[in-house]
Amino acid sequence: MTSSAPLPSLRFCYAEALHVKTTRLLETLEQAEDPAKHRSALGDLVVELTSAGLDDYFLKPLQLAKVGFVVQQTANLGVAGATRIMAPMIRNIIGRLDKQQLLIISGYIRQLMG
Repeated sequence: MTSSAPLPSLRFCYAEALHVKTTRLLETLEQAEDPAKHRSALGDLVVELTSAGLDDYFLKPLQLAKVGFVVQQTANLGVAGATRIMAPMIRNIIGRLDKQQLLIISGYIRQLMG
């Protein structure tokens, strides 16, 4: 594989409402005179997308595998706990980014959207 060839990717499915929210926020951030005003909203969005990814990559397959109530609930609680731990860290880091860094994050999310 050459360095110019696209890398393999693995994307996840998420709700249409989250897609609309993501698209609107990215457009707002990218068109803003001061993208830093949207740091908090971007942090919240990244947390929400992370949660949706964990759900689609981990919880949904367990549900399809019919692992049973106790295992499913254990997984649900574990993912909820992990999200609670990650959320403040994500928001804190995004809250410190400058204009250019925020635009790079926005562009990367757009790239993941296909």
